[in-house]
Amino acid sequence: MEDYGLFLLVVVLLISLWEWIVRKGFIPSFILPSPTAIGQSLMDNRQLLLEVHLPATLWEVLIGFCLSVFGGTLLGVGMHFSRALEKVLYPFLVISQTVPLIVISPIFIMWFGYSIWSKIAVTILTAFFPIVVSTYDGLKSGGAEYRELLLTMGANRWDIFKKIQVPMALPSFMSGLKMSVVYCVVGATIGEWLGASEGLGYFSRRMSGNLQADAVFAAIFLLSLLGIVLFLFIGLIEKQLLKNIIR
Repeated sequence: MEDYGLFLLVVVLLISLWEWIVRKGFIPSFILPSPTAIGQSLMDNRQLLLEVHLPATLWEVLIGFCLSVFGGTLLGVGMHFSRALEKVLYPFLVISQTVPLIVISPIFIMWFGYSIWSKIAVTILTAFFPIVVSTYDGLKSGGAEYRELLLTMGANRWDIFKKIQVPMALPSFMSGLKMSVVYCVVGATIGEWLGASEGLGYFSRRMSGNLQADAVFAAIFLLSLLGIVLFLFIGLIEKQLLKNIIR
């Protein structure tokens, strides 16, 4: 905690400055509400936010993340073992990230309607790429020296994959997971903005239409907090995994 003391001090100073600027009227509150107004909005809407919209967004994020991890890991491993598969699929993966989400999201709504699956599809499209790339790059960068050593000892490709490439790929893979879980929050929010009946993205869009800036920022605060918590959770898993490998 001491390592983040300076960060916390800066946060407190920025929030205090923010509050002072808004209270003095330098920025209209309907453009930038004060932190106290945002906190009051959180309290006023806590039942709606915490019991309806936050669980909906969290559910979309978790399903999209799990499907992205499963599919992305399999594809990354497949590309590692098959040069032909890599040559065919890698360009499509890159192309998938060049299409703006705001453009492709309505297509998912046409395909899946306003159900949860349209939001999950957007989430997967957002989170899939970093997992595939981190898995593939991590496996490809496995130590050549250790590989040659195991080959001289009669190891086959599976032995090399299991004993060298997988452990050495874990740091890269876990970095991809941390990026992906944050992207999942972004993807779910975009999907909710374009078509949903619940979720923090839907709530912020509705409050924006009503010019309730404090409620919009309250939803943004919860989305940011959700991303931070999920990021820290993956980081905790990473520490435990790497600690077990070192042992």
